[in-house]
Amino acid sequence: MNRWRIWLGLLALLVAFTPGCATYSDKMKGARSAVSAGDYAKGISEVDKIIGVNSPEKMPTKFGSETALAVLERATLKQATDDFKGSETDFESADKNLELLDIANDTVGEIGKYMFSDSSTKYRSSPIEKVSLNGFNMMNYLAEGNLQGSRVEARRFTVMQNYLNDTDPQRPHAAFGSYLAGFTMERLGEYGSAMRYYDEALQAQNFNSLHGPVSRLARLTQYRGKAIKRFLSKGTTSPKAPKKGADLLVMVSIGRVPHKEPKRIPIGAAIGIAGTWISGNPAVLGHTATKVVVYPELVPSQHVINKASVRIDGKPADLELASDLGAEITHEYDEMKPKIIGAAISRMIVRAAASEGVRQAGNQSDQAVGWIAAILTEATLVAMDKPDTRSWIFLPNRIFIHRSRVSPGEHEIAVDLGRGGVRSQKVKVSAGGFAVVVVTAPR
Repeated sequence: MNRWRIWLGLLALLVAFTPGCATYSDKMKGARSAVSAGDYAKGISEVDKIIGVNSPEKMPTKFGSETALAVLERATLKQATDDFKGSETDFESADKNLELLDIANDTVGEIGKYMFSDSSTKYRSSPIEKVSLNGFNMMNYLAEGNLQGSRVEARRFTVMQNYLNDTDPQRPHAAFGSYLAGFTMERLGEYGSAMRYYDEALQAQNFNSLHGPVSRLARLTQYRGKAIKRFLSKGTTSPKAPKKGADLLVMVSIGRVPHKEPKRIPIGAAIGIAGTWISGNPAVLGHTATKVVVYPELVPSQHVINKASVRIDGKPADLELASDLGAEITHEYDEMKPKIIGAAISRMIVRAAASEGVRQAGNQSDQAVGWIAAILTEATLVAMDKPDTRSWIFLPNRIFIHRSRVSPGEHEIAVDLGRGGVRSQKVKVSAGGFAVVVVTAPR
């Protein structure tokens, strides 16, 4: 019996101190460090290791539980290096292989259960991540001047935008995507569709840069959404533009959205948050050795770049905040949080019940053995049950837009990213044409 006690005690210690498998966040540490230092090429190389390829041009032959997410990260970093074609390929591959975390149809806490999969199930992107993916790929196509490619991405964006409007109609979602979709349709001559997208964007905020485009389109289409009507009623005039001018659009994406980390809170506080999302009897937790709940909490990311400014041909130009994706991700997560914590408590109840059963069985021979066996059972189940902290780490936090009419010819655009340096680019536009400059800095 003494040998059994010693063996059980040692095994319990072994389980408690044995590290688990590396999480996705652990694997991404090297990439995060490189990107924070501004070395996007090294960041891509680090992500390639997770994908399982030895070149950024290669695509995985098989997609595991986190492969599509890693491809999504690489797509973002490729855009940051102006590799728009490579970024397109990665975004499209990720989009095909990513599943959606269905918030709208979750009625039994499946979202919470998914969050405690120990990263073994296939990653499911949140609705905000999914709609942002399509918006960022529109940037790629527009930077290349490919309106047809942008049009396809705009349609995909619409599917997710409609989903979000149905599930959370009181808040705007990824307004930058609506703006880009409107710009795409306007350039294609589909003026009614352009006005519908601009109406979506204007529901989020008053884009001063849309005064000129909306006023011009109002003479070409009868469509008038509520936001368009309010916008036109203000009668604000845009700066005088060249008669045979061209459209210049500058997209600047900086920072990183909040990410997930394991967090501990007392059981009492957790029960207060989870409310009715708990299954089982919490009274059994009185016998458990674990007095805290561990769950994936959203925490702010550290930003190397938190501001930006633009100069066109040496002159300062206005930048408008198009989307605060960090705020949108936070709101989305806060809506899911009670379900997530409810799932964590429900799993604790199952562990506690199993542990109590083992303790009572062990007590029939020796009380100490019963308690040691119970602790061992609980420790084993805890070690196997970890919160899933996967998320789109390099999704930029804020997106800014500049739009203006410029004279035909060559123009120099300089984007000052503060500690991120200055990114300069020359573009040449013809009369009636357009140019889109994309600067992405997920630092």
